[in-house]
Amino acid sequence: MGTRFQSFLLVFLLSCLILISTASCERKGDGTIRIGLKKRKLDRSNRLASQLFLKNRGSWSPKDYFRLNDANADMVPLKNYLDAQYYGDITIGTPPQKFTVIFDTGSSNLWIPSTKCYLSVACYFHSKYKASQSSSYRKNGKPASIRYGTGAISGYFSNDDVKVGDIVVKEQEFIEATTEPGITFLLAKFDGILGLGFKEISVGNSTPVWYNMVEKGLVKDPVFSFWLNRNPQDQEGGEIVFGGVDPKHFKGEHTYVPVTHKGYWQFDMGDLQIAGKPTGYCAKGCSAIADSGTSLLTGPSTVITMINHAIGAQGIVSRECKAVVDQYGKTMLNSLLAQEDPKKVCSQIGVCAYDGTHSVSMDIQSVVDDGTSGLLNQAMCSACEMAAVWMESELTQNQTQERILAYAAELCNHIPTKNQQSAVDCERVSSMPIVSFSIGGRTFDLSPQDYIFKIGDGVESQCTSGFTAMDIPPPRGPLWILGDIFMGPYHTVFDYGKARVGFAKAA
Repeated sequence: MGTRFQSFLLVFLLSCLILISTASCERKGDGTIRIGLKKRKLDRSNRLASQLFLKNRGSWSPKDYFRLNDANADMVPLKNYLDAQYYGDITIGTPPQKFTVIFDTGSSNLWIPSTKCYLSVACYFHSKYKASQSSSYRKNGKPASIRYGTGAISGYFSNDDVKVGDIVVKEQEFIEATTEPGITFLLAKFDGILGLGFKEISVGNSTPVWYNMVEKGLVKDPVFSFWLNRNPQDQEGGEIVFGGVDPKHFKGEHTYVPVTHKGYWQFDMGDLQIAGKPTGYCAKGCSAIADSGTSLLTGPSTVITMINHAIGAQGIVSRECKAVVDQYGKTMLNSLLAQEDPKKVCSQIGVCAYDGTHSVSMDIQSVVDDGTSGLLNQAMCSACEMAAVWMESELTQNQTQERILAYAAELCNHIPTKNQQSAVDCERVSSMPIVSFSIGGRTFDLSPQDYIFKIGDGVESQCTSGFTAMDIPPPRGPLWILGDIFMGPYHTVFDYGKARVGFAKAA
């Protein structure tokens, strides 16, 4: 794509940006603070921008998701913030300067564009913090950098009064961003990000806004909760409640699970079911993160492929996957029938090595190897691991060997493109299956209306799956990232005091 066309596309997309309504805030007599959320309407322009971002964001490895507090630059989850739908307003300084932010439980810093951001085009399309116009500003100057796959947000720390609803956090440390990566924030409908994660992942070891709210006694209880309005006809986007929960936002009781690794709001989850059928992938447990900074639901490629097949999502044909099934399928089945551990099956047939806990690719190269054999070995190993899980899942359903091999070969056609959404047929949405998650011993169902994004109506409508693939290796993974697709149907409580996350059916 030429530079001239990219410039034209950016101008066109910017012209398509929609205005969003003003959010509200309210202090209740129960000691809680309510922040009304604004909801962005999905349209073709922001979907196109999102796809362009994914296509051009450069190389990125899932292991980067957990590279934090690096000596040179800190790493936060690489999320496509262009897919985020819910925003709220805060003010900084005296007199107050207003900014629209994403309240993001997947990061921990507050950052806002600085008036000293001169060379990044994105800064000219968003509100910028003017330190010279605030009487409560306190100079800090400590350098800050948050690295993304497409570049880095960089700038420096400053201190000023931050107002969230009726709460004023005095002398809060935050980042004034003086550079921002191109399209990611150029097309965004928010100015900055207010992180609600744990301090363990805070860039520069900065104390998060939420921590100061709690430590300074500005909230009743060390709890905040999200209610996201998924009704596309409503103007109201939802509400964050700081200091507690609103009983009108949910039905029944919350199911709580403990935070297993502070940093993100991470917890253990059980197996996932598609149309009531267990996938078996998380039968021995997986990890999950409740992440308000994304609208998507991200999981291991193995299971996302099974979901893609069930909902008819278009994927990429994997030659390595089909080669594994054709060449080793029967041998793999025999090993599984002999009660062999699926994690060891691929090492037994020589496609992978086994390090005692899981399979790893056999990157054995000669001195004249150009590196392509290592990539091929890794692809073959990954394909074999996925096929083993698929076969074991079908074996538990007492399917015939012929049916199992055919099913595995068919799934090879639905392997998703990494970190990207897949197109689906809008006419099939009503017949798509329920996808269920097991959390804290309870089953949480997602309907097609929950996990499918629809843009437009009639013959012009377009539908995409909200499931995307990303493979986090052990010991951190396998990992699921539960964004708005999950937090919309289920009211979510973040209990900082007891280090736990709770879910209940949203009202």
